Amino acid sequence: MTGSSALSGRGVRPRWDPRESPCVPVLTLDDRLVDLDLVELLHDADDVRSVEGGTPGEKVAVIEFLLAICYASGTYPESAAQWPAWVDRKDALRPAADWLARRPEEEVWDLFHPVEPLGQNALLAPYIDEHGAGPAQLVIERVGDYNQFFDHHHLEHPAPLPAAQAFRAMLTQHVYGPAGRARISGKATLGATITNLAATRLGTRVRVIALGDTLGETLRLNLAPVSGPAGELNRTWTVGKERRGFTAKPSGRPVSGPADLHSYLGRSILLRPTRTGDRVDRVLLGAGELLALNDEHLQDAVYAKKADGTRKPLWASATRAVWREAHALYAAVADARTAGADRNDGGTLYRRLALFPAEDVAPEPGQQPARRIDLWAVGLVAKQTTAIAWVDGVFPFAPGLEARLYTASSRGSAIAEYVASALSKAAYAAWTVAYPNPKPNDKSAQISRFDARAQHWAAAQEPFDLLMEETTLGEDVHAALHEYATTVADAARQFLTEHLDALPRNAQGAKTRAVALRRFDDEMSSAKTPAELLGGGTS
Repeated sequence: MTGSSALSGRGVRPRWDPRESPCVPVLTLDDRLVDLDLVELLHDADDVRSVEGGTPGEKVAVIEFLLAICYASGTYPESAAQWPAWVDRKDALRPAADWLARRPEEEVWDLFHPVEPLGQNALLAPYIDEHGAGPAQLVIERVGDYNQFFDHHHLEHPAPLPAAQAFRAMLTQHVYGPAGRARISGKATLGATITNLAATRLGTRVRVIALGDTLGETLRLNLAPVSGPAGELNRTWTVGKERRGFTAKPSGRPVSGPADLHSYLGRSILLRPTRTGDRVDRVLLGAGELLALNDEHLQDAVYAKKADGTRKPLWASATRAVWREAHALYAAVADARTAGADRNDGGTLYRRLALFPAEDVAPEPGQQPARRIDLWAVGLVAKQTTAIAWVDGVFPFAPGLEARLYTASSRGSAIAEYVASALSKAAYAAWTVAYPNPKPNDKSAQISRFDARAQHWAAAQEPFDLLMEETTLGEDVHAALHEYATTVADAARQFLTEHLDALPRNAQGAKTRAVALRRFDDEMSSAKTPAELLGGGTS
């Protein structure tokens, strides 16, 4: 019995079970958009093309929860040696669906249960009426910094959320919730640290998921062999392992296994249902669990250098698109293959991808490779509690082509970086002529008048995607890079020209235009210019 059908009798409390209630929109193989419950989602995973959702983060959060269910049910490959063949087993996820459907009655999967609410902390129940907010607080993209309106009116908006949408938003909060301060007061509730929101597990880095042709293949690609315990699913805060208190900031607790990792409760959340039981009208949100993470728990991470030279897992940036770091993904697979990826352990995602035979490549240029996998990178750009933007990118991969894909992506990124530098220098050159006696405080705004880098970066992604697609189809890398470089450079010069068109039609305006374009052209033909921009091969 699900949703409002559970309320047919008077006085029956609301009940909503995602194992029985349609809760996740999916795209079927025949391109229909339908809603499935969790059991259907796992049972029919190979008849589904992909999970759909309002944001990339929401889709990742659903996949994370499905992975947790698979691990908790024992549905994963026995070894790294078995993994490549296991990925192709279309019935491999059926045991997870059966496990989920047959959970004992005492194991509650009810979103609105008074003692064991699914994914939530029932200890918040005495405080939700007084300290809770409207359901907008649950949705990362709608919360803002809690001061969009000084009276918090946007969080008190009474429009309820459908239970399925609230369920997915809750999963997203657990996975991607940003750091900051919650509205809840520790003095009046569970303790002072309930209000201090730590960044959740994926809130500060880019998550990489290998995408297959179906949801089933996607899940199998991202399920690793388990050398120790799989751990318990974090079904609710008040049952299972002992969890943190809120009188003092705790140390991160050890991870008991991948089921625990992928379902951990990164927030203390409580949802209040409407009388009909199919919607949520009030939410209370505070600090959740902290995990002690190590390299074992970062199997998909790739690393990038910070400004100070140190390395950390690739992070989302509002100013640096994910595609500019795509070469790190291919380098990780190439390094794994070189290091010997036939070790009988789960390793990283990239070590497992390197287990696929390198012969599975396109035999002739223009043909699809025998096996194609897309690497999907997703991150959240946030400033404390303010979510700024979701960033993501999809990058093609074929076993055995990782070296060529690395060359294309690293050179493509370097070319775009060089063109951006040339635009910056051209803008500076224009500024020196247009403003011979500038005020120091005006310099930045004046230079930005001529700076075409924003348009350049926005326009460069499409040719980069085409470059990577052509490389995956076996086209000659150097020829593709030359075409890419020409496209990017020509577009950049046009953007610069458009910025200069606003100059007055007088002698100074003409001189400014000439100086800026000459500086750009000089940069495009200097000794430091990448060879592809000069019409040659790679430097």
